[in-house]
Amino acid sequence: MPAEDRKMIYHYDNTPIFYEISGNGPAVVLLHGFLESTSMWGSIIEEFKDKRTIISIDLPGHGQSGVISDTHSMELMATVVLGILQEHDFESVAVIGHSMGGYVALAMAEKHPNLVSKLILLNSTPAADSPERKVNRDRALKVIKTNREAFISMAITNLFTEHSQNEFAEEIAQLKREALSFPSEGVTAVIRGMRDRKDRSLVLKNYTGEKYMICATEDPIVPFQASEVLAKFTKTPVKKVSGGHMSLTENYQETIKILHLIG
Repeated sequence: MPAEDRKMIYHYDNTPIFYEISGNGPAVVLLHGFLESTSMWGSIIEEFKDKRTIISIDLPGHGQSGVISDTHSMELMATVVLGILQEHDFESVAVIGHSMGGYVALAMAEKHPNLVSKLILLNSTPAADSPERKVNRDRALKVIKTNREAFISMAITNLFTEHSQNEFAEEIAQLKREALSFPSEGVTAVIRGMRDRKDRSLVLKNYTGEKYMICATEDPIVPFQASEVLAKFTKTPVKKVSGGHMSLTENYQETIKILHLIG
């Protein structure tokens, strides 16, 4: 029988970090993306908790977790995740990271490759921001100061393909409501962290554990063709799904089938 779901708080530098542990079996860590939280993983947890111990974490400044610094680097967030794993004596974990969560997963694999037994990048990339993307991050930091609600609304809508925006209007509205509850300081801290993150293509290439990239053919944030090039360079198997950046919403059945195959 699965263990009872446990909702807990870990304190890092006197800052509360919310996380949840569900199920029994080999450990899997779920790391959400920008403007997301543990809530994105609800269906995944139900799918896997009969045979896996699932650790889902609200990364700093998101969900129910507090803000640690004015910049939440990928290294800082990886350290927070590692602290939670050490708290419960996990010695080996698979990590699934969506978008920004994939950046954090790569930082974990770089620092503690023996702890990360499997690495799954979901709609994510090992590449750093392009110069153009960095400019857009700086622009976002300015917009948040003057029109935070408009920024969050636009950022979340743009995660979905144009034809998905009507089909998943209710889900998009819920994502916006939740993201608007996050502190502005947490949102900007993560934008700075993503803007300044380093390229970890060599980390992924040299990682010797089992690894996969789940890539969407119409992803507006992580272009599929660029992902194919990086996957070839890093010798990472690609699992292709149709849809945009939010594969778990836009194409749940196809994505969950892949996760069962590789999980």
